[in-house]
Amino acid sequence: MDIRHLQYFLEVAQQQSFTKAAQQLNVSQPALSKMIRNLEEDLEVTLLDRSNKQIQLTDAGQAVLEQAQRVLGMMEDLTTSLYDTIHLQKGAISFGLPPLIGTLFFPGIIANFRKTYPGISIQITEYGAKKMEQSLIEGQVELAIAVAPVDQSIFESIPFTEEKMKVVMPNHHTLANLGQIELKELSKEKFILFQEDFAMHDLIRNHCLEQGFIPHIELESSQWDFIVEMVRANMGIAILPESICAKIHTNDVKAIPLSNPSIPWKLELIIKKDRYLSFATREFIQFVKDFRL
Repeated sequence: MDIRHLQYFLEVAQQQSFTKAAQQLNVSQPALSKMIRNLEEDLEVTLLDRSNKQIQLTDAGQAVLEQAQRVLGMMEDLTTSLYDTIHLQKGAISFGLPPLIGTLFFPGIIANFRKTYPGISIQITEYGAKKMEQSLIEGQVELAIAVAPVDQSIFESIPFTEEKMKVVMPNHHTLANLGQIELKELSKEKFILFQEDFAMHDLIRNHCLEQGFIPHIELESSQWDFIVEMVRANMGIAILPESICAKIHTNDVKAIPLSNPSIPWKLELIIKKDRYLSFATREFIQFVKDFRL
């Protein structure tokens, strides 16, 4: 028995006639009669009372009719659901987005994607970029933003954006009038960093170690605006990406380009290798790539 047996039986039951059902199905009447006979043999019951001119359902036929309607309805729902999924009329995306990066880059991207694909929901998980990689490995999210470099043996990465860092310091600082500042010139400074679950924490610390000094960490925070306020209060200096520096609206601090090394801040969309990606997620990846062009 296959789905066609049920479709043909349902048509005969509705038409109460092999002739009319054959016309509707565009098959020959003998072929239709044989199909119904095969169904009866498979089920080992008589489905149709053929003794009268107008065909009637037996009690077994009535039971099969009810189930056939349910099965065929489910098949129709399945077909519709698959069509909607493939054609992006519905779906869900599980997206790992560090709060800082989300604030800087993604309000417009997500708003435009939802406007374009209103049937697709985006489930956002917010962690620092370091924890985000583990979330991908454990399958909590399909796609995430991370700070490069990532383990290329585990992840596939798609470049998202790259920025240089600037040193944020009080405008009365002795280095505040320089056109650029070398990292080693900050060896005696007090640093205000993002917390350890932010990839930027290790990024800055490791570059300081490469320059021969251990940064003196005065304070850590998860909020960039709080970090800037602590710099303004003369608690120390901070190293922040250009996009954050552009949001600083106070004349009490200066943001000066960092050099030698410049410490690039590279962001990437990452996915776990060999993981299946939904149609919606694949479209979202392309949408993000196009949006950034």
